[in-house]
Amino acid sequence: MKQPVAELNTERLRLRQWRPADRAPFAAMNADPEVMQFFPETMNEAQSQAMADHCEALIAERGWGFWALEQQQQKRFLGFVGLNIPNVMLPFQPCVEIGWRLRRDAWGNGYATEAARAVLEFGFNNLELEEIVAFTSVLNYRSQAVMERLGMERQEETFDHPSVPEGMPIREHCLYRLSAGHWRRR
Repeated sequence: MKQPVAELNTERLRLRQWRPADRAPFAAMNADPEVMQFFPETMNEAQSQAMADHCEALIAERGWGFWALEQQQQKRFLGFVGLNIPNVMLPFQPCVEIGWRLRRDAWGNGYATEAARAVLEFGFNNLELEEIVAFTSVLNYRSQAVMERLGMERQEETFDHPSVPEGMPIREHCLYRLSAGHWRRR
């Protein structure tokens, strides 16, 4: 059964369902080697379109997911932020993860943290999740800094991400966790 699509708003940002106009800037973002530095490879246009189609379909089906992120005033596509149920086997499943990917020209403005706070609030208050996790390469200090600003706690043990080929320096990942109780006490 389809759920009503949630749309989240912050002071500067809107997290919304995907639109056709998002496709070209999304593909350009995924083709940027700096944006994709902590992924096994950049994405071509067909891969980007397939990912956007998947994100859009999941949001249409359940009302939430990796939402398109838009700057409210200029209505400019910035990337995506949202919640996801990972589709690869991870050592800490079952889980719901929070994730983000922003265009390089959107970095350094606090957008990821601002949007992620709204997503956490939605996950804990609307979806009544008990815990939300985040994970990234141990080399991705920028994303880890966002996780820490959100109040997430880094776990001691690391893991090898199964989607990253052996031998790649980005294969080793760290896990951050945030419980609903800890979120509410903040």
